Amino acid sequence: MRPAPRARTARPLPIRRLGVPQLRGLRTRLVVAFALVAALTAMTTGALTFREARTGVLQQSQDTVISLLRGRADRLAPSLVMPPDEGDLGRFAADVADAEPSGTWRVLVTYGQARATSVPGDRFEEVTPALRRAVDSSRATVFQRVRSGDHTALVVGMSLTFADPDATATGVQIFLTVPQRTEQAYVDALVTAVERATVPALALAVLLALLAARGVLRPVRALRSATRSIAEGRLETRLAVHGSDELADLSHTFNETAAALETSVAELRGMEARARRFAADVSHELRTPLAAMSAVTDVLDEDAARLDPDTATAVRLISEETVKLARLVDDLMEISRFDAGAAVLHLDEIDLAESLRRTLAARAWTDVVDTRLPPPDALRGRVDPRRLDVVVANLVGNALRHGARPVRLSLTEGGTPRTGRLAVIEVHDSGPGIPDDVLPHVFERFYKSDGARTRTEGSGLGLAITAENVRVHGGTVRAANRPEGGAVFTVELPLHAEESAQDGPTADVPAKETRR
Repeated sequence: MRPAPRARTARPLPIRRLGVPQLRGLRTRLVVAFALVAALTAMTTGALTFREARTGVLQQSQDTVISLLRGRADRLAPSLVMPPDEGDLGRFAADVADAEPSGTWRVLVTYGQARATSVPGDRFEEVTPALRRAVDSSRATVFQRVRSGDHTALVVGMSLTFADPDATATGVQIFLTVPQRTEQAYVDALVTAVERATVPALALAVLLALLAARGVLRPVRALRSATRSIAEGRLETRLAVHGSDELADLSHTFNETAAALETSVAELRGMEARARRFAADVSHELRTPLAAMSAVTDVLDEDAARLDPDTATAVRLISEETVKLARLVDDLMEISRFDAGAAVLHLDEIDLAESLRRTLAARAWTDVVDTRLPPPDALRGRVDPRRLDVVVANLVGNALRHGARPVRLSLTEGGTPRTGRLAVIEVHDSGPGIPDDVLPHVFERFYKSDGARTRTEGSGLGLAITAENVRVHGGTVRAANRPEGGAVFTVELPLHAEESAQDGPTADVPAKETRR
């Protein structure tokens, strides 16, 4: 029988919590995955090879030792006097130990309470109680590997039997201890070989991962570049399709998507162009009859006092609606110029505060709008005076119509080193403010805060025209609500007064086309 293996005390290893960095990039993930697979394969193969090789080395060693021991004992057994004393046992143990010329064998022979060893005074602590019980209960040769100092030793036990058919036990038991330093050296060499083989395997895996990543990432990079090109507006971009794998299928799908997108965008642009042209044509065609209608309504307004009340009311209604229709046509023409990219800036260096005062005076708002403006010539800039007038008039008119008094108009200088000098125009009122769900849409054309298309005094394009005029100047406009109540519109226009000395007092600059 084979005794149970020697028990070992297991000590848990200390646990360290390591932060696992996030792996970014497909190349990194591929290389790490290949390296992990290669490491796992190398360790698994090495472990299996090591186990088989170790088992083979130890099996061969123990078979050789047991064979030598049995042969030596069979030759010496006839010379052993029965019953033996300790002297006889000692000589027998020494003769058995001489079977190994290198002198590495240590032999213990027992008979009842008598015992003797090949080395005088040897306590023979390697013989375990389990091995003794196995020898007592079996006629077969048993063995066990035990730890002895800094090495492993093979302990073999057997009983001498009489040469009769029943193999009767003589009571003599032989125990042999053989150090396995040579076998341990073989095992250590195997471990070293496995460790050395792991490094080339990892290097080869990383090389293969780089080659695989290169083949995978090339079409991925091409797809990324094509996607960026599509995002920048080059809808004719297509990918070259090679092969029939999943990446080729992805490239083919991308090309189909890009073609469908190009077709849809072309149709939308055509519809948008036709809509702009239709609005411009209608506005242009309406100007002539509106001019005639305005002239007629002016004459009727002069005679309204001499007409009966019902006729006078109808005349005034026609006159008001004609004015609104004329304003709407003018606004549509202005928007059409912005959409067509035909808006032109007529820049001039002016006193911005004086321009704002003229805007209020021209509309009789001087007494109804509070102003906070710098002194004359304190803040000058190169702007289009007409478009600045439209911006301020639309914002102030919107505050008077939809807000509550007092309405305040202020002009200050701002900016940062990154933005440069800015003229900051603010118009705020004391009304209820703008609902939060309306704020993102206040500069959209014909936007209504409620579902019903109720009529208002304006054309519904005033704030949209304001935003376009600010944008062509390179500035920004935004709407918000003040904490103390009321809406505030803020316009920031870049100041370029220093360019006037080189460019002259006036200049015509094509406005940048704005797509909506």
